[in-house]
Amino acid sequence: MPLMDKFRMDGQVAVITGAGKGIGAAIARAFAEVGASVVIGARTEADLQSVAAEVAALGSKALVVPTDVLDFAQLQRLADSAMAEFGRIDILVNNAGGSPPKPVSQTSSREFEMALRFNVTTAFEMSRICAPLMVDSADGGNILNISSIAGHKPAPCFAAYGTAKSALSFLTLELAQEFAPRVRVNAIAVGSTKTDALNTVLTDEIEQTMVELTPMARLGEVEDIALGALYLCSNAASYVTGDILCVNGGMERLNMQMPRAWGGSG
Repeated sequence: MPLMDKFRMDGQVAVITGAGKGIGAAIARAFAEVGASVVIGARTEADLQSVAAEVAALGSKALVVPTDVLDFAQLQRLADSAMAEFGRIDILVNNAGGSPPKPVSQTSSREFEMALRFNVTTAFEMSRICAPLMVDSADGGNILNISSIAGHKPAPCFAAYGTAKSALSFLTLELAQEFAPRVRVNAIAVGSTKTDALNTVLTDEIEQTMVELTPMARLGEVEDIALGALYLCSNAASYVTGDILCVNGGMERLNMQMPRAWGGSG
């Protein structure tokens, strides 16, 4: 087989959470471009329908399943819908997640626990549901968790989000050990990437500082993450599991500067 053919996903089915916009939508488009059918979940159906139209234009099929990942019954429905429509699941991308930076003194224990539930427990639950279906329907598969550099590099005001993403990265390693060799499990440690979520806090001044603190001298594009996802979820990475791929411009610390609790800068 020619090496580039190993990146093809013809006949495969990928389930992607948080796929209405940003990174999730970019991954859906990338997978569709190499032949995969995609089952896309997010809370806003209009966003999903827009992504589905893009997938169709690329010659692939998309199943829209409005999904709130915090409702575990809806996670089960997402997996069941994929099986009912396509009869198999080959790939799961746990992309839904997030939590804004916030000082610890202003973060309630409920907010901290919600960050863990949104970023980690949902990925655990979806992986728990889908892994057996992968083995039964496709003789194996791939799980990809979208983590963050914030889970590897501590910084002020990221206690909730950073701890959650750190846990997600370690969950990736645990699942990779338990599910090998039938299901590969990897993650991407995403750096600052241009998405709607980042745009809510981005000003020209903040962006300039972030770019200056990034060795590659730019912010990430969603396609940068999608290409990493394509590699890890394709047969090109058939010998890769339990890996955290850093797609973050070479950052050794977070490039969003936040204040310390009692003076000084982050």
